[in-house]
Amino acid sequence: MAGFAGGVASGDALGGYLLRIGLGRRPVASAEGLAALQFAHRQAIGFENFDVRLGRGISLDPERIYAKLVRGQRGGYCFEHNILYAAMLRAMGLPCRPLLARVWLGADPDAADIAIPARTHVLVLVDVGEAEGGGLWVADAGFGAAYVPPLPLSDGACATSADGARHRLRRVGPHGGLTGQWRLERAGPPSATDGRVLPHEDWQVQYSFDLGEVAPADLEMSNHWTATRAESRFTRMDLATIVLPQGFASLNGRRMTIHHEGRGDTMEFLDAGDYRAALGDLFRIVLSEDDVRGLGLFGAV
Repeated sequence: MAGFAGGVASGDALGGYLLRIGLGRRPVASAEGLAALQFAHRQAIGFENFDVRLGRGISLDPERIYAKLVRGQRGGYCFEHNILYAAMLRAMGLPCRPLLARVWLGADPDAADIAIPARTHVLVLVDVGEAEGGGLWVADAGFGAAYVPPLPLSDGACATSADGARHRLRRVGPHGGLTGQWRLERAGPPSATDGRVLPHEDWQVQYSFDLGEVAPADLEMSNHWTATRAESRFTRMDLATIVLPQGFASLNGRRMTIHHEGRGDTMEFLDAGDYRAALGDLFRIVLSEDDVRGLGLFGAV
């Protein structure tokens, strides 16, 4: 499958990545292996936008992403996560390519006069081949709002994540339709996300996409929009999220929310040192004292 370019899809790179995400051995190239890899990835590598907020921009060069997220013990947002993830899938022998999606942020795509969001999210279409559970699967290691399990590309495919939320794929329209050919939906606790859902547990559209080919320039364009547009949540907010074994944790500014085993707790950090410690201990993100100071959350920069 054509798709992500880059030169990190090697055995040595895969070994370092598996150490980073806490897997002692290489998963089998199957649907089960795909699920194991993705769940481990989301528990070990945080979702965050701190380089955007610090004015550094986001590189889509796979070598630089690997250096940042794997060697540098940092996190990133969807483009970084899924470019890394795709390279590691290819190193495991699973062909894949990118898809671009529209994130609906709690909005209803079928509402009258709805404002159509740009395609600012990237996910991965994976060919599991003839292995058990084979065929085409939708995989996503970079959606910050909650954990999304891999799903077979089939209308009505469902999966339940460890936090009890249900997820499903629906084929809703023709290829190229503005509101999507496919939709990824979630039904579950609003507190087990980063706040981008409505306050109910019914089915809500997370994002929509079609299966059109995506060029590297398309990814660069979407990444640039996401990282620089004044109205983007990533240029306005300091965000971090991490998947927990049975829950989810998120940071928005100094406010942290943890959903675990059906319970949600919220606290606010008043001290930069405590904030930095939580980033490292819970969110698996190593940020320097200077970087935390540069965010300006605890006084003047």
